[in-house]
Amino acid sequence: MSFDLVKPAQPTTLAVPSQEDRAVLRALERNGANHEQAMAGLECLQRVEAPPAAPSPALAFPLRVGAWNLEQCYAVEATAEMLRAENVSLVLLSEVDNGMARTGQRHTSRDIANQLGMNYAFGLEFLELDIGTAVHREYCKDDFNRNGFHGNALLAGTGLITPVVVRLPDQLFWFNPEMETGRVGTRCAVGAVVMTEQGPLYAVSVHLESRGDAAHRAAQMRALFDAVEAMSGGMPVIIGGDLNTGLADGGDFDAEPLFADAQQRGYQRHSGAMDQMTTRPSRISRSPKRAYKLDWVLTRGLEVEESHIVPSVAPDGEVLSDHDMVVATISGFAA
Repeated sequence: MSFDLVKPAQPTTLAVPSQEDRAVLRALERNGANHEQAMAGLECLQRVEAPPAAPSPALAFPLRVGAWNLEQCYAVEATAEMLRAENVSLVLLSEVDNGMARTGQRHTSRDIANQLGMNYAFGLEFLELDIGTAVHREYCKDDFNRNGFHGNALLAGTGLITPVVVRLPDQLFWFNPEMETGRVGTRCAVGAVVMTEQGPLYAVSVHLESRGDAAHRAAQMRALFDAVEAMSGGMPVIIGGDLNTGLADGGDFDAEPLFADAQQRGYQRHSGAMDQMTTRPSRISRSPKRAYKLDWVLTRGLEVEESHIVPSVAPDGEVLSDHDMVVATISGFAA
């Protein structure tokens, strides 16, 4: 069995599989062998999208960093304005759509970057084969996805040097007969070097698996830590995003072994007050069972002045995401 799904890449965007290619994938039996072969044939899952950036100044300290799961991103302009209000110059985004009917076919992370005057790198978690669940379909004006891309992004007010996408270990959580909608791919991280006035900093936006247990998320973070260690060359590191901590343990994020591993590797965790959760009801997550603390910034070799949680509620009361934003202020490199 073979699938001819590789298309020539464009200079600054990911190659988009045709609707016919996606129909072939949609018709496949959902099992591990088919998923592995489909992933291998999709160039969009092997590359990172990062348009060339014009020369720009290094980031200054204090440096404000925002990590935010945007729940597909239904309100680009309001989201960009909230980021602008927080005066962030490095942004770590997860769950951002690119060419999905439910979010108006927009390339949401690129559009946010453009509004903020930032550079961006986008990495694909999943090629979505359907337009979404019944709740998603309420927001669809089209009956097709132009690209069907869903992933993570890294935005910066300076150039992104050697951007990469790191695929994380998977257990076929999404390409299986039990799922209502089909998707090909795995959780991932997007990393790049950014220049600061004190030297290079390695920045990573990550999204861990929500359907796995704590041991699986620990395995994903071990893989990421190892990859970052190999790529960062000993420079200071910041990793941020939705780590889905506590989902398998009734909200007890401290039960996640990934934090002990992070500490052993020299990382500190930041997410505002430890008793402040980071999730809320939204237009998609309408009746969550409870609130969780899922979103974090991990740092190594950096002095963090403070971190806080920013409610994902626009001034007009619109809820922008089911996750609140974590903002950390970094004063400089650790001595």
